[in-house]
Amino acid sequence: MCRECGAEYPPTLIYACEECFGPLEAVYHLEKIEVSRETFRYRPRTVWRYRELLPLDDEEHIVDLGAGYTPLRRCEGLADALGIKSLYIKDDTVNPTNSFKDRPSSVAVSKALEFGAEAVGCPSTGNLAAAVAAHAAKAALPCYIFVPANTELNKVLQAAIYGARIVAVDGTYDEANRLAAQAAEEYGWAFANINLRPYYVEGSKTLAFEVCEQLGWRAPGSIIVPLGSGALLCALDRGFRQFKELGLIDDAPIRLIGAQASGCAPIADAFKAGSDDVEPIEHPETIAKSLAIGDPGDGFYALKAIRGSGGVAESGSDREILDAIRLLAETEGVFAEPAGGVTIAVLK
Repeated sequence: MCRECGAEYPPTLIYACEECFGPLEAVYHLEKIEVSRETFRYRPRTVWRYRELLPLDDEEHIVDLGAGYTPLRRCEGLADALGIKSLYIKDDTVNPTNSFKDRPSSVAVSKALEFGAEAVGCPSTGNLAAAVAAHAAKAALPCYIFVPANTELNKVLQAAIYGARIVAVDGTYDEANRLAAQAAEEYGWAFANINLRPYYVEGSKTLAFEVCEQLGWRAPGSIIVPLGSGALLCALDRGFRQFKELGLIDDAPIRLIGAQASGCAPIADAFKAGSDDVEPIEHPETIAKSLAIGDPGDGFYALKAIRGSGGVAESGSDREILDAIRLLAETEGVFAEPAGGVTIAVLK
């Protein structure tokens, strides 16, 4: 269904509303879903334990590498260092390809199989490339990855090892995204964050489900989320709301805090300026390459969710990000990439 005009569409490969070009999202008839806390007790500890709340009709098409149900680490050392009473970190570095992108990729590639797609792929700044490529390999589907030419080599190599064909674009992520969209339309390929996007983003909300379950069926008072396109924060917001509507958690407020790198912070800049317009960053400059999305597709909706929750959006410099990575490693023994370090930098 279109977020803007409310137009409805049957499940298909589609990128945007054909009426107003607004973004689309999956719709669930929550009143028909019968689940309780006990429902999940003995289910496999992956994103698919929440299968009633994921957009797949036939479980035979599930492509599952074991993503999800990652540790929720209580960080007493980091909390003490920052003067915070209670602090937890959701550690998605232990996912199959070492990032949260395994969650939406599992859903996207599963949906591609259900649609009978001949190939899958994505534009990416790194993490999504590896995640989609790994799940495509498991599904025995050809995979095409479009990346900016300056993407970190280890990210590209990881995707290539899974058998993906890499298309290096001499430009920014946004330019790679446009070229990938053209290829998907021309060849009918199923691209995770393009024509599979309404389904793909649903995988990320499992982070919200797990946090609530791991906190003893309680929601956190505040949550800090790294912002690239803004889709992750929107997905978490949607996940918390769905659990509330199903009566799985209490209807308590959850403050959403968005974190960006200063060298590419269009959402945080708009928030601090009191604006609803997210002005694109033409040339992102930050070590947090996986967040270097100058024209965030869900920026407006992320802003709306942050403000509606009473939250904030802030940014950290590259120096602050590096210091945050070191602090997390020294206090908790967790080594995060720059996109994860951004959250600690903003928390400080």
